Amino acid sequence: MAELIKVGMADLKIAKAPDVLTTLGLGSCVGIALYDPDKRLAGLAHIMLPDSTQIKNNANKAKFADTALEILLKEMVEAGALRSRLYAKIAGGAQMFAMDSQSDIMKIGSRNTMATKKLLTEYRIPLHAEDTGGNYGRTIEIHPDSGRLLVKAIGKGMREL
Repeated sequence: MAELIKVGMADLKIAKAPDVLTTLGLGSCVGIALYDPDKRLAGLAHIMLPDSTQIKNNANKAKFADTALEILLKEMVEAGALRSRLYAKIAGGAQMFAMDSQSDIMKIGSRNTMATKKLLTEYRIPLHAEDTGGNYGRTIEIHPDSGRLLVKAIGKGMREL
């Protein structure tokens, strides 16, 4: 029987088929799903901020795109994934609140998305699909049996990536 494994905010986990990884409440946060199709192994990180070097309180490595992706890769390789087979799907990165200011500092969602894409490029992990931006939250599930990423959003229905 498949287990639904919850990944909290500023958290990351890996799972093999038939288990499923899920994370709730992706607003400006980004869910980074990595997948190895041969091993049917998936990893999911729920990152809150783009860069751990910009924050003094950076002890939780899963909170930041730069450190979470590094740890997720390490855990997946230790579990048998081959880096050359991995690909990514991402969701989230919304602008949840209207702003008068055009300051990039306040655009956390787009900064999280840009940082995630930049890191995936640096790690040479292809981005196969994304559902990012907008002004609404998302819940996602990554299914290690197939690599499909289900994206659910209130008022938007469900999408499969």
